[in-house]
Amino acid sequence: MSIVQNKKAFHDYFIEEKYETGMVLEGWEVKAIRDGRVQLKEAYVIIRNEALYLIGCHISPLKTASTHITPDPTRTRKLLLHAEQIKRLIGKVERAGYTLVPLDMHYKTGRIKLEIGLAKGKKQHDKRESEKEKEWERTKQRILRAK
Repeated sequence: MSIVQNKKAFHDYFIEEKYETGMVLEGWEVKAIRDGRVQLKEAYVIIRNEALYLIGCHISPLKTASTHITPDPTRTRKLLLHAEQIKRLIGKVERAGYTLVPLDMHYKTGRIKLEIGLAKGKKQHDKRESEKEKEWERTKQRILRAK
C-alpha cells in the first residue's frame, strides 16, 4: 500500500532500475508517516561512507507525538540495503553519471519501505516528448471509450 509517490522524479528522470530499501526512522517519524505527513518532492539520495542516505525528505511532526524530543522534519535518514547492492549502485553512480532518486514510500509487512530508482536526467526536449506521449495515450483511451 503506497503512502506517498514522487511523481516529479518520473517527469525529470529516466528510471533505469528500482530498488526497495528500508529506512532508519525514529518513533515520531513512523507516527507522522502513518498519518500521511510526508513529502518526497525535493528529496534525493546520496552515497556517503559506503552507505545510502535520504536527504530533503520532509516529515511534519505530529503535535501529540512526543514532549521530550525536538523533532527535525528534514533530518538525514539512513537507508538500509544489502552490501553488494550498495557496491553496485556506487559503481553506476560514480562511473556512468546516474543519480539516485526516491520514487515511492510504502508499507510492506507492517514496515515502511522506500523505493529508490537509478535515474538519468531528462533534457527539456525529452520532457516535452514524454508529455506528448502521455497526451496521445489519453486521447486514444477517450476514442476507444466513445466507440
